[in-house]
Amino acid sequence: MAERSGDALNEHAVENPEEIASLVDASIRNHTERRNLNYFSCGTGNPIDDCWRCDKRWYLRRKHLADCAIGFGRNAIGGRDGRYYVVTDPSDDDAVNPKPGTLRHAVIQDRPLWIVFKRDMVITLKQELIMNSFKTIDGRGVNVHIAYGACITIQFITNVIIHGLHIHDCKQTGNAMVRSSPSHYGWRTLADGDGISIFGASHIWIDHNSLSNCADGLIDAIMASTAITVSNNYFTHHNEVMLLGHSDSYVRDKQMQVTIAYNHFGEGLIQRMPRCRHGYFHVVNNDYTHWEMYAIGGSADPTINSQGNRYLAPLNPFAKEVTKRVETGQNLWKSWNWRSEGDLLLNGAFFISSGAGAAASYARASSLGAKSSSLVGTITSAAGVLNCRRGVMC
Repeated sequence: MAERSGDALNEHAVENPEEIASLVDASIRNHTERRNLNYFSCGTGNPIDDCWRCDKRWYLRRKHLADCAIGFGRNAIGGRDGRYYVVTDPSDDDAVNPKPGTLRHAVIQDRPLWIVFKRDMVITLKQELIMNSFKTIDGRGVNVHIAYGACITIQFITNVIIHGLHIHDCKQTGNAMVRSSPSHYGWRTLADGDGISIFGASHIWIDHNSLSNCADGLIDAIMASTAITVSNNYFTHHNEVMLLGHSDSYVRDKQMQVTIAYNHFGEGLIQRMPRCRHGYFHVVNNDYTHWEMYAIGGSADPTINSQGNRYLAPLNPFAKEVTKRVETGQNLWKSWNWRSEGDLLLNGAFFISSGAGAAASYARASSLGAKSSSLVGTITSAAGVLNCRRGVMC
């Protein structure tokens, strides 16, 4: 488990990034065809929300959410093909032998599960929540906080959806035994304290969560993770928000493809929204209203495709630049493919583009059609946890 070598191949890794891109192209065509058939009936402009939120009986058709993903993580089905599991107990007393009815007992099972919650609850995890493949954690309809303890680890697995959770005040934990499946537990070394840690995993969708104030990152994806979408989340009060890529020397992250779409980067944020290494990153239609140092950074020649975002620079005259090449001289980064296309740059914000604009590189960093930056306020107005109640549109 934790002691597996960092050089070990992830059996679920996507070896060919072009395969993901071609699947994304097909999905965009399918969504367009369905829209032409009036499949969507809510015209918010946010294609994820338009797919399911207008259904007053959403709580009877929760698994329809899995058909609404976009971007590089759009094939993450989570627990769609499994049964429902209702979490009734917020406790986390034993990380090796979790009680039935707890969130930890649900996420370690070897079968697909769509996990929901009986009532509002605050879950304070004693150790990392080590998830198993083919799981959805669906917090809609209740108020669920993962807070004041360990948080969520998605390691060497595939097909996970996390939707509708408040994740905050995550702490460092570890040096303890933790169960990862019904048949296996092992020693976990000290964890960083990320809100959501994605490690050697693929087909992951993180949607409509509210994240803040964790010991390390709010969302980190490293060690050849790929096929990831981070959408509709609300990020606040944190320093290093999102890290995508393990290290400059870890070249297996060249396969990484991540979509960052429709998120609101709000008050109290400092940097890394995201900070990228090696791979291909589509940053599209997000609202950046606060940063203290920079918004988007990177090293080790990542391809960053920024489209249709709204960047509102801070008052500090020395922090107007959206971008930061981390500890790299211009003679090196001038060849990196970073572009700004259709972004709205406000209050003196400026984006320094670079590279020759290689079409093949940007094709691998394109995952959906960007909408006009003038629509970002509407598209992201419901970012974060939704106030969903039975019998009404969510």
